Amino acid sequence: MRPLPAEILHFPLEPGPYRMAMNLTTVPESAWFEFDDRYHAEMAEKRHLLATRHDEVFAALPGSTPACAEALDLIGAALARHHPDWFGPDGGMIRDYPADLDPLDRAGRLVQEDLCLIQDGILTAASLCFPSRWRLADKIGKALADVHGPVPLYADRLARPVDRFMAILKPDRIAMRLNWSVTGDPALFQPGGKFRSNTEVTAANAGDTLFLRAERQTLRRLPASGAVLFGIRVHVYPLRDAVRQAGRAAILASAIRALPPAILRYKSLLPFRDVLLQWLASPYVDGESEIL
Repeated sequence: MRPLPAEILHFPLEPGPYRMAMNLTTVPESAWFEFDDRYHAEMAEKRHLLATRHDEVFAALPGSTPACAEALDLIGAALARHHPDWFGPDGGMIRDYPADLDPLDRAGRLVQEDLCLIQDGILTAASLCFPSRWRLADKIGKALADVHGPVPLYADRLARPVDRFMAILKPDRIAMRLNWSVTGDPALFQPGGKFRSNTEVTAANAGDTLFLRAERQTLRRLPASGAVLFGIRVHVYPLRDAVRQAGRAAILASAIRALPPAILRYKSLLPFRDVLLQWLASPYVDGESEIL
């Protein structure tokens, strides 16, 4: 079998004023799911969470099973097609699970992404092992506008474009977007909503105590059921590594300064915003040289 590729470092920020938008691109089916050298560790963590906290990380409403089964079939076929040495007939990744497992539960045990199923605008099922400060029990069965209710400015700026996109998404398109936050906790499983860090964050140590948390999100309509499968791959990078490329520290600093106060609070950046900005400025010459 081919060795697994290295994890991609996504840097989902651009210079300029803050703009709340979906920022969607289209990706081929071969890039629907990321498959990298974090696979074994992340799948082991998923199995542990599903074994010890199943009701917190998986839910499926009555009536969602046919769409969940369609999602499993589509995912299995895509993995076998694009990663045959790992997921094909002779590969070692397709496992037999108990027959009473929900199909989406089985699907979530195959890929590093979390999987959410949206039917007629309602979140009806999800395998959510790596949440970014939200709890599945609070969201299951709700419409998208209510799922995103805590997000500042969502109702005014993004709810209508999201609903319009979800209505017109075609089965032959896989849409992708990136989201980001900065956190003091590198854990993938983060259902809580408050900032936490094991170390006091200062202007001297911010690069080693803070982390860039990037979400690579995909959306694909299931052709038979019409449901939309929403995938979320979470990456957590030490901040020093995330901004090592020249110019990225300045871009991150600009993005943080541009955030409205409500978004700063929502992203839990306020406890360390000022010291983070000091650290982003201190290791650079004219904002372009490598970290010393």
